[in-house]
Amino acid sequence: MNKRSQPTLLVVCAGLGLLVASCSGTSDGSSAANTATGSFPVSVSAANGIVRIKARPDAIVSLSPTATEMLYAIGARSQVKAVDKYSDYPKSAPRTTLDDLQPNVEAIVAYRPDLVVVPGDSSGLTGRLKTFGIPVLSLPPATTLADAYGDYAQLGEATGHLQAAKTEAAHVRSRIAQIVKDAPKSSVGQTYYYELDQTYFSVTSSTFIGKVLGLLGLRNIADRAPSAASSGGYPQLSAEFIVHSNPDWVFLADTICCGQTSHTVAARSGWSTMKAVQKAQVVGLDDDIASRWGPRIVDLLQTVETALKKHSAGT
Repeated sequence: MNKRSQPTLLVVCAGLGLLVASCSGTSDGSSAANTATGSFPVSVSAANGIVRIKARPDAIVSLSPTATEMLYAIGARSQVKAVDKYSDYPKSAPRTTLDDLQPNVEAIVAYRPDLVVVPGDSSGLTGRLKTFGIPVLSLPPATTLADAYGDYAQLGEATGHLQAAKTEAAHVRSRIAQIVKDAPKSSVGQTYYYELDQTYFSVTSSTFIGKVLGLLGLRNIADRAPSAASSGGYPQLSAEFIVHSNPDWVFLADTICCGQTSHTVAARSGWSTMKAVQKAQVVGLDDDIASRWGPRIVDLLQTVETALKKHSAGT
């Protein structure tokens, strides 16, 4: 399973129902005003606590592929000096061998960053970099679109691009709303199987990607799996369960990592009898886009909606 598809129980902030609502907290009376003007110092309330940033960061190290995409989207490109080895988009990002799961503190410090962004703080990087006076902003995997919009706000505050972050989040939200509006009504209620890897790990509707696909009115077969609840939303299904569920659609988020295609799916024992295979409704997705919650979530949703439209027109 793609490393960036692993489940998490961490939530960036609570109560992010409004698109431009900020997750920022204040440690002094000036923080709210500074947030509005983009001036510093500023305090940002993140998953790893209140992050105090004294001055506009000019050397950012991103150890989160999603954060990297967001930083570029909000106009902080010139401030990004190094990104982790999984940050393969945009192509121009200064990719390194850094890895948030096994962070090399000395290597990070060598870039002389004034802000480090991570997708979680399980390694205690916040405390380890604190001794060097380097602030760390933790943005764990989003569980809702509201969480994702909140990430834009936090990055905007932390980098001095709050207005651009609000604008980008609004753009993403608008595009998603349009895709949902344009989705064929005939697809509402159709079922799908979402494949994370060829060992049949999947997602339920409680996960970020499950909620996104749910916007199109699709029903997830994994919700009925015996291990759906105990797996934290990422159950490993059996081939028998999938075939018996007979989904209308199969979405493959393992085309890059595992070489899965409509042909490999059709060749699996018993799978040729499924509606998704018989109706050529097996859709390949980009693994990386499918495992992130940044700007390209729009591309993922568009890919699915385009497939729905194509087959709706042929019925």
